[in-house]
Amino acid sequence: MDEDDVRIRPGRRGSRPRTRTRPAHDDAVPGLVIAVDRGRMTVRVDGPDGAVDVTTMRARELGKHGVVVGDRVRVVGDTSGRTDSLARIVTIQERTTSLRRTADDTDPTERIVVANADLLVIVTSVTDPEPALGFLDRCLVAAYAGGLEPLLCLTKTDLASAQPLLDRYAGLRLDAVPMSREQPLDELLGHIRDRMSVFVGQSGVGKSTLVNRLVPDALRAVGDVSKIGKGRHTSSSAVLFDLPGGGTVIDTPGIRSFGLAHVTAKDVLSAFDEMADVAADCPPGCGHTAEDPDCALDAWAAAGPPERQEQLAALRVLLGAVGQVGPGY
Repeated sequence: MDEDDVRIRPGRRGSRPRTRTRPAHDDAVPGLVIAVDRGRMTVRVDGPDGAVDVTTMRARELGKHGVVVGDRVRVVGDTSGRTDSLARIVTIQERTTSLRRTADDTDPTERIVVANADLLVIVTSVTDPEPALGFLDRCLVAAYAGGLEPLLCLTKTDLASAQPLLDRYAGLRLDAVPMSREQPLDELLGHIRDRMSVFVGQSGVGKSTLVNRLVPDALRAVGDVSKIGKGRHTSSSAVLFDLPGGGTVIDTPGIRSFGLAHVTAKDVLSAFDEMADVAADCPPGCGHTAEDPDCALDAWAAAGPPERQEQLAALRVLLGAVGQVGPGY
């Protein structure tokens, strides 16, 4: 071989050199992500004649940063909302809260379900199907770890008592709203009005039916519960709806599992200021369970009023959900 046999790749004339300088996007318009579907995001922006829903894509400069419903973003391009128009999301603002999950407890990859919500409404039926206690525990853990206020919404209370569930979480001082098909929505509306609320619940518990009652034009599919108590997934993606009278509701797909690989016992404790301060005196490696003989929380509970025993028992229910795998979880 000689030099004539060596193929030399020609230079790419006319291509722009790469630069680390990013455009400022001073003309970017603020907006709220209300839906995400196969790489396209619907963003609500303020137009001259009111709010406009704009179809967008994520700008390449955002890298691997995902966009989820509830994100507050900045958008450039065609924000008219006309058919076949497309804009770009160039900035994702810092999230104040985040509802996160993993596929299971062995998967370290976090998946943010919803951002910036104020309230996590955990919908569960008291019967038909029976409450999945492990799933409820994990939803509560995810709420506390993500900075959301939890609210229990107990459906089908006309068929069975909600008291066993209320007793299980009595020490957490949770707000709970009993619901049935005939019951007015006033009490629930009092909690969610003028706030961003995300609804979660397993299939068959009546979550989509409830969302349709709250937002009549939501048109979320409602599935039938099978005879074995396992419902079909009737919602395929998280979507944000405006609540008549003020506030927004985010309906999420039916979720079969709520992995907590990203959550630690410290994350749960941080939501309870007094117990977190006491736990600081625990020995290294303390799991704060009843099996930890030197846990400072035991002495704290024994030295106080009976309510402390309830609080500690409820906390340990949640701590038991961290790292647990099995039916109901």
